Amino acid sequence: MVAEAGQNHPPELSYQMEDGLDISERATTEAATSDPLQDEDSPADHQSKRRIAIVMAALSLCVFLAALDITIVSTALPKIVAQFKASDSAYSWIASSYLLANASFVPLWGRLSDIWGRKLILTTSVVLFICGSLMCGVARNVTTVIAGRAIQGVGSGGIIVLANLCVSDLFNVRRRSAYLGIFGATWAIAGAVGPIIGGAFTTYSTWRWCFYINLPIGGISLLSLLFFLKIDNNLKSIVEGLRAIDWIGLVLIVGATLMFLLGLEFGGSEYPWASATVICLIIFGIVTAIIFGLNEWKVAPTPIIPISIFSNWYNFTVLVINFCHGMVFIGACFYLPVYFQNVLLATSLMSGVYLLPLVVALSISSGAAGFYMRTTGRSREVIILGMFLTTLGHGLYIDLKPYACWSRIIIYQIIAGLGIGPNFQATLIALQANTKPSELARGTATFSFVRQIAASVSVVAGSVVYGHIVSTKVELMAKVLGQRIATEIAVASTAAAGIIESLPGGEDRQFVFNVLTDALTYVWILYTAIAGFGFLISLTLKDLRLGDVNRQESTEVEKGEGHIRSTGG
Repeated sequence: MVAEAGQNHPPELSYQMEDGLDISERATTEAATSDPLQDEDSPADHQSKRRIAIVMAALSLCVFLAALDITIVSTALPKIVAQFKASDSAYSWIASSYLLANASFVPLWGRLSDIWGRKLILTTSVVLFICGSLMCGVARNVTTVIAGRAIQGVGSGGIIVLANLCVSDLFNVRRRSAYLGIFGATWAIAGAVGPIIGGAFTTYSTWRWCFYINLPIGGISLLSLLFFLKIDNNLKSIVEGLRAIDWIGLVLIVGATLMFLLGLEFGGSEYPWASATVICLIIFGIVTAIIFGLNEWKVAPTPIIPISIFSNWYNFTVLVINFCHGMVFIGACFYLPVYFQNVLLATSLMSGVYLLPLVVALSISSGAAGFYMRTTGRSREVIILGMFLTTLGHGLYIDLKPYACWSRIIIYQIIAGLGIGPNFQATLIALQANTKPSELARGTATFSFVRQIAASVSVVAGSVVYGHIVSTKVELMAKVLGQRIATEIAVASTAAAGIIESLPGGEDRQFVFNVLTDALTYVWILYTAIAGFGFLISLTLKDLRLGDVNRQESTEVEKGEGHIRSTGG
């Protein structure tokens, strides 16, 4: 496997001399002068292009479905809740159960794949995702929908982690950057077109097709992976595998994640932020996370999340950038449609169409970044430029008007998209380039875990800012619209389009548009600050060329073997 390439040694090293030269000396010289990113052998080199193309297509489809289900239900939620006559809490639980389950179990998948192999764990996660989709599609009550969404979330977490790991195992460090770029573009496109597809199904067919669509596509992907994915792993027996899992760490990280995210989910919706329930959930979640960190550092023999990843300043910086990038991307995907629907009064379907400049731009920049990294072996410039353009684009969103100014809407989205695209894979490549092969799976799982936490925190943080600003305008709106309408708009917040359309006069509507645009301005300031922080710390990244770690490890091993031979070991 690629992850173990640094541990494989040429068979010539077993000889003491060849043509009068000590082989250990020659190997050390060659390691210093050759490019390991070009010379490194990988499993994909021994498989047909047809097989690799099928595997990559199947993996991309799996990633597409996992990302699609984050946003596809957004336009279907009102119909689902109305059909089952469910409460308002069910509305949020259908959306949040997916993210909660996803984030909670992401750290486990990488460790399981180390124990029982990538292929087995990947196909298991796909099966879970398909089963959860089927449950949602045939559901006869809202409880079944929520349970199915949770199972989908668990499976999607495995898909995201294992797809990245399979590419990391199949291809050497430089080649994998191009393929991970495909995943980055796929993820972004799926997240952006989700509302369009969901709106189309809900409008012209039934909301159940938001879940049924996963069955044929997921089934084809599953069969393709079963027959064509070929990755060699050292598998453990069931008993050995169960013993190798850090069960204490697993319980702690799942508990910490659930408590923290539930606290954020409940705050301001089901309970006031100052309530004991919300405060206890958040505080206990943070305390449990600290206990988890101590367990991984001092107790666990095989930690789920290696503390060494965070103790390395380069890796820590990359993960912080990853967190900032994840927060800003999800924020844009969530609040641009809010702007389109509440201010421009676009339909759910058209609000997704209006996101196309962002989608196209980030797809192009993601592919270009992958090509650049494969060609040069460098990721630092890609990360810095990406975060700079992300900051600039979201800063320009502050200038969006309470009316349709299409030049601003299109150009600002293009700039932001050009910045967002590269860092879907550039940050992962940077982390993998500075991670030991033995910790590659857990490092990748940690990367995905950080991104999922960022997504969950982002929506909550944005809604808190947006809701607070709108609530401060209630008295002002009441003077113009009346207390009842003003209160309804404040309560509806991100879904106030129906109330605004019911207003009789154009002046009243324009007044509300001004209020909501002003509230969104503070949201864009929040995300601009987060992106700007990510940009500033990206400037501190060292110039680490992809493959430097593997080259160093290979050279050290060769020197060690040469020393053993010279001492007669």
